[in-house]
Amino acid sequence: MSSFLLKDVRIFDGEAEIANGSVLVRDGIITKVSSSSLDPPSSSIQIISKPGHTVLPGLIDCHIHADGGNPVALPQSLSFGVTTVCDMHNEPANVVKLRKQAEDKSSAADFKTCSVAATIDNGWPVPVVTAHDKSEKTAREIATWPKLETARDAENYVEERVAEKVDYIKLMHESGSPMGFEFNKPSQSLQAAVVKAAHKHGLLAVAHSLALRDTIEVLGAGVDGMTHTFCDAAPTEELIQAYKKNNAHCNPTLAAIGSLTTEGQKTQEAFAHDERAARLLGDVEKERMCQCMAMAKEKGKVEYAYESVKKLKAAGIDILCGSDSAGPAVGTAWGLSMHHELSLFVNKCGFTPAEALRAATALPAKRFGFTDRGRIAEGLKADLLLIEGNPLDDISKTLDLRAVWRDGVLCSKYV
Repeated sequence: MSSFLLKDVRIFDGEAEIANGSVLVRDGIITKVSSSSLDPPSSSIQIISKPGHTVLPGLIDCHIHADGGNPVALPQSLSFGVTTVCDMHNEPANVVKLRKQAEDKSSAADFKTCSVAATIDNGWPVPVVTAHDKSEKTAREIATWPKLETARDAENYVEERVAEKVDYIKLMHESGSPMGFEFNKPSQSLQAAVVKAAHKHGLLAVAHSLALRDTIEVLGAGVDGMTHTFCDAAPTEELIQAYKKNNAHCNPTLAAIGSLTTEGQKTQEAFAHDERAARLLGDVEKERMCQCMAMAKEKGKVEYAYESVKKLKAAGIDILCGSDSAGPAVGTAWGLSMHHELSLFVNKCGFTPAEALRAATALPAKRFGFTDRGRIAEGLKADLLLIEGNPLDDISKTLDLRAVWRDGVLCSKYV
């Protein structure tokens, strides 16, 4: 079903609320949004009247890893209302598989990618991956990763990604200090060369860092956004000015940082055991959600991450919602961790529910240039969620999912 009329519902369009309205979808596209109760334009249009329910844009998780082309990532994301995922590091062969899987709009989230990130020899995440996974398969995959050294390497790397039709470029800038390690880290000049090459091709450049000093350094190279905040120190005015200089955004991945420090474990367990998640979360994924990465247990504090988000938000920096969900990232679960993240935005960082929902819909679409989604507006994709209750009053209601549509196609979990 890609044509239908949702009526008698509250609407949050990604920016503002309509207390009681209608959304008309034809052939997978939103054709009308009204603050009144519409009549269907023809008898062939199915009418879905849902008083007491809220319609939201599909969530955009702007940071996942479908590691190894994991076939669970996209279906589980969609079932939890995440209609678009942004993969932040994957081998080209896996990208091909995941793009193919995403063609089924009834069972998989849409897939955006940077393909393989801009890595260096034995830099992040190589030491962490090899410490936990010594398989020959993983070793073969790592052997294919870039080993950038020069500005020309950076240009060639970006050109290869352009040939793959990537959606953005991902940099890695990690010293390992929050985890008590010392990793090889790219020079600032090399990072600047990657950013310059990305911008030359009209691509957004985002970067990984988990330390305050690393974050300031890579912002100094000109990146457009960060794929984490940090957990090793309190935020500083220097940090805020570095963000402002680039008009960069921050995707803090607070739930994942709580797993890194272990301080988020109780909340992880609460989400994993929430009865609303039970039919959507596999046993393996549930068990992993209750574990912690613990790599920053001794050196990191999740409160630094919360404080950084509060101060960046107060300074006018765009904060985006993304989970960093991945198979090896215990403490996370594809799809479910977005609801965890929304909760942390509201309960730990002072967001209103509407601000948090905007950070998971309209704002990532705007920052990543996804002009066809992220809002409930005429002419955009019918990526829609039907929620029982009002998440604008209570953000925990986002888990009361009653339907998920991607391009107007109902997710098979809700048939």
